[in-house]
Amino acid sequence: MNFQFHLSPYGSTPPPAEPSPPPSEAVDLLRQILEIQREQLTQMKASAAAHDMASRWRAFLARWQEEFPQLGEHCRQSLPVLEHTYAKLISDLAEQLCHGGDDPLDNDFSLQEFLDRYGMRLAQLGTIINLVAPLAEVPPPQNESA
Repeated sequence: MNFQFHLSPYGSTPPPAEPSPPPSEAVDLLRQILEIQREQLTQMKASAAAHDMASRWRAFLARWQEEFPQLGEHCRQSLPVLEHTYAKLISDLAEQLCHGGDDPLDNDFSLQEFLDRYGMRLAQLGTIINLVAPLAEVPPPQNESA
């Protein structure tokens, strides 16, 4: 076996070539992509602001602050009572179904009685909670005089 090695003297190798600048088409394309991403970010921020329900409720309370100054506070105080009543009603409903035998709603009469007893009250109480809760969760306005 014969091997042949060729050694060149140190320093005779050409320096590495400088990277060539990217073509102008690629630069233009990257700029367009960046501009589109900026537009998308602006639209997403606007969409998030439009769907911010807390700011809507704050604006509602601010508009009616003079006529209903205690509205937010009264909602905060009444929400636990409403939630407790709602939970009690659901508990009663579940208890009736558990103790009602194998199929407590097996006929039209039983089903209608069940719906008359719980259906409308649960639906209305749930709606009331959904209206009061956001007003209760909005922080009270800060006193600007402090």
